[in-house]
Amino acid sequence: MHIPESLQDLADSEAVQFLKRPKTIARIFAGVFSLIAFSSLLTDGYQNKTNSSQLHCVLSSNNAGCSFAVGAGLLAFLSCLAFLALDAHEGLITSSRFKTAFQLLDFILAALWAGIWFVGFCFLANQWQHSLPRQFLLGSSSVKAAITFAFFSILVWILQAYLALQDLRNDAPVPYKRSLDDGSVVVTSLSPLSATSPVNTPTTGPHSLSYTSSALSPHLTTPKAPRLTMMPDT
Repeated sequence: MHIPESLQDLADSEAVQFLKRPKTIARIFAGVFSLIAFSSLLTDGYQNKTNSSQLHCVLSSNNAGCSFAVGAGLLAFLSCLAFLALDAHEGLITSSRFKTAFQLLDFILAALWAGIWFVGFCFLANQWQHSLPRQFLLGSSSVKAAITFAFFSILVWILQAYLALQDLRNDAPVPYKRSLDDGSVVVTSLSPLSATSPVNTPTTGPHSLSYTSSALSPHLTTPKAPRLTMMPDT
């Protein structure tokens, strides 16, 4: 099947390539899961009982459960949007230190959000388990959706932490190497002497310090002490 040139150009564009990145896909899924988690409880999470007009959280009438899910979901959604915007302008980052700091921050926040959603999932599931089945007329489906997508958020944030760690390892700064242009001292390694070249004189430069080694000439020997001779008696 022949792909038209216009569609091929669209597939090769920077926007499509950006959306196809695993990190971008993980952020989009994390944002969608967070949006579902807090919007479901924000709309149907607060209801009144049959004998009262006061609004209560459908999670065992514990307002902390709904507030936690709504607050965490909203902040996680905004975090995903912020990091998506930073990823889109990642090519403009020229400083290696700033790029490393950004990747480290990405890893820390992803691991932190994975822990927050784990605690949130356990808390929401526990509160829903202790809720009376017929205490509220509506809201059961919204609570189940929030609990389900809170569990999915744990997995997707763990994936983001793993991808951020991989980027941090792959883009680690190269150790600083001092060269002759910086005026540093370079020590040359000594090579073993051969029988054909008794003297090894390496090339020296204005900014280098070298060590020369030479073999002792066979003609240069230790001077011998003068011998005493006995003269005959006359």
